[in-house]
Amino acid sequence: MKGSAPEQPSIAELQAALQASEQISSAIVETAVNAIITIGATCIIETANTATERLFGYQRSELIGQNISILMPQPYRDRHDGYVRSYLHTGVKRIIGIGREVLGQRKDGSVFPIDLSVGEAVLPSGRRIFTGIIRDLTERKALEDKILHISEEEQARIGQDIHDDLCQQLAAIGCLAKVAQKNLSKAGSAEADSLAEIVQLVSKANTRARETSRGLMPVVIDSGGLMAALEELASGTARAFEVACDFRYDNPVQVNDNKISVQLFRIAQEAVSNAVKHGQARRLDIHLARQSGSIVLTIRDNGIGIPQSPAKGTGMGLLTMSHRAQMMGGTLKIEPRHGGGTQVTCSVPAPAKNL
Repeated sequence: MKGSAPEQPSIAELQAALQASEQISSAIVETAVNAIITIGATCIIETANTATERLFGYQRSELIGQNISILMPQPYRDRHDGYVRSYLHTGVKRIIGIGREVLGQRKDGSVFPIDLSVGEAVLPSGRRIFTGIIRDLTERKALEDKILHISEEEQARIGQDIHDDLCQQLAAIGCLAKVAQKNLSKAGSAEADSLAEIVQLVSKANTRARETSRGLMPVVIDSGGLMAALEELASGTARAFEVACDFRYDNPVQVNDNKISVQLFRIAQEAVSNAVKHGQARRLDIHLARQSGSIVLTIRDNGIGIPQSPAKGTGMGLLTMSHRAQMMGGTLKIEPRHGGGTQVTCSVPAPAKNL
């Protein structure tokens, strides 16, 4: 006896199940903490949840039908549609499926940091839709900025203490030792030569201490700013490590935002240190330029390149450089050079008063 076929659901039951599924999906999107937005291939906003209204200050009715670039500051607003067209044409993904920290702009014009994750789906009809999930990073960035600010203040304090205390003591010891050496020399003592060597060692120690002090002090605009600090970094590196290190620029680049100056200087400082200590570089080149509304800092070396397994102690430095770049709304690239060595490139939007 053959078993009876399972009873097929009716059209009404299928419709009810579909409606229930849609309600569940809608409820999940609506109750999500993060903003969720969908757009089509033309970059027009099709849906937005309640969290989007809270985050950007727009009513949903003000967003639907608008270009997604309404939620971005310049210069990203003008560039966004071009990025999407480029992706649709080439298939090269810049952010889809990856996620990135970028900047958003609220209805009131205020700009704030966000974490953006973008997914893509192709509907049975062949139409593409893109879903963006946006998380506000304002509080986290404020905390990170505060931590780095405290770190900078502490480094500056240590640098000042070295300059005002240790360097002065070394200078005094050097003077006393020099006087004693001269007296021994006049008396014809055989110890005069030994004391002369001590005088030279104290002098060298004082020089290194002063260089360390300057390295710990933040960039000061009044004393020449970032360009002067990078010039000193190059010359100090050449003296301390006996390597060739040059600072170059195509045209003078004045950065009138001291916070950006400090962060760029610290990135250069870390990159140079890694190149000499871990990359075994014998030649380094520090380059500063202004390109298409951005300030671009490049550090090149002829060392052994990027190791497969970073040396102990370098991981945190690389993460710190990346974080500093993100704090300025910029990007950091670390890549091998053709022919050997490493290139570190940091590009940050130029402050409005520098454009």
